[in-house]
Amino acid sequence: MTFLEIENLQKRFAHTTAVEHVQLEVSRGEFVSFLGPSGCGKTTTLRIIAGFESPSSGAIRLDGVDITHRPPNRRNVGMVFQSYALFPNMTVAENVGFGLKVAKKPAAVIRHTVEEMLNLIKLPTLGSRYPYQLSGGQQQRVALARALAIQPQVLLLDEPLSALDAKIRVSLRNEIRSIQRELGITTIYVTHDQEEALSLSDRIVVMSEGRVEQIGTPFEIYNFPRTSFVASFVGTLNILRGQVADPARGKILVDGQEVMASRGLEHARVGDGCSIALRPEVVSIGEAAEDGNRMQGTVEDVNFLGSIVRIRIRFKDNAISLDTFNNPRLSLPQRGQALTVSFPREAVLALEAPSST
Repeated sequence: MTFLEIENLQKRFAHTTAVEHVQLEVSRGEFVSFLGPSGCGKTTTLRIIAGFESPSSGAIRLDGVDITHRPPNRRNVGMVFQSYALFPNMTVAENVGFGLKVAKKPAAVIRHTVEEMLNLIKLPTLGSRYPYQLSGGQQQRVALARALAIQPQVLLLDEPLSALDAKIRVSLRNEIRSIQRELGITTIYVTHDQEEALSLSDRIVVMSEGRVEQIGTPFEIYNFPRTSFVASFVGTLNILRGQVADPARGKILVDGQEVMASRGLEHARVGDGCSIALRPEVVSIGEAAEDGNRMQGTVEDVNFLGSIVRIRIRFKDNAISLDTFNNPRLSLPQRGQALTVSFPREAVLALEAPSST
């Protein structure tokens, strides 16, 4: 059942359209991430949900109630900012209890809730400290506790981990997901980091230039991108350009070599240009299975990346990268060596529009 509904949302600033026809239904307790590059409209959409921006058109409904034009303090949503936004003159406990104090909750309720929140974020003994006495990760935990203390219907997080170093980021994102699941709170998370979105989300909304490119589970977004933008933005990807040889069978010629796609090309004609997407991890060295694809090329580069080795194969105008797991017995090909690579038909995705990369 839909809990948060965003209907045909638009936001224009002077001559610029920041958000265009965003449509989304979020279930109660769902974790949804808005993913996209800077300027794609994801933070503007989040700010409209929070009430910090007014939409040019469209509607937002929360649990069946239209909140489109309600001020932020009447929406019952919690917001966690990228910059923490803690009050420097207040202790950790005072920061966490601030929203409850504004709501004029009894002092005993505030003390009990603050204690619960500090235990939840694993900082039970730091209530008397000030923000400057905390690490970045600890400050972000306090910001999260402050947002949760008011028991919001929806939790909104605007790139909350981008200011932290890589190791703390991974640890804290796992904690955020664990807390979200424990509380069962509906969550909207904004990020430009594809790994964060893939690891945290029940569903991902991929955005570009104010528009929604695709909505789906992490598995769907990664394995079955619908557009060239989604395919190239999420994960490492090979984009190969060729010509349609047999639309009904999904046959494409890439540098004169035949490649069979996972499905037919419904709107294509023989000779049309076509872009296909292929993940490096699905490409293997050697001959294909009976119904698989095979291509012959020359080794252009070999890159050692720790747990994997990435090998780049040049055909003619196109090149392809493949990933193989590193192990001490691995025999690597040499630059300039002729090599046959293979990949299954179901791994070949014909994209809706040619890639611009």
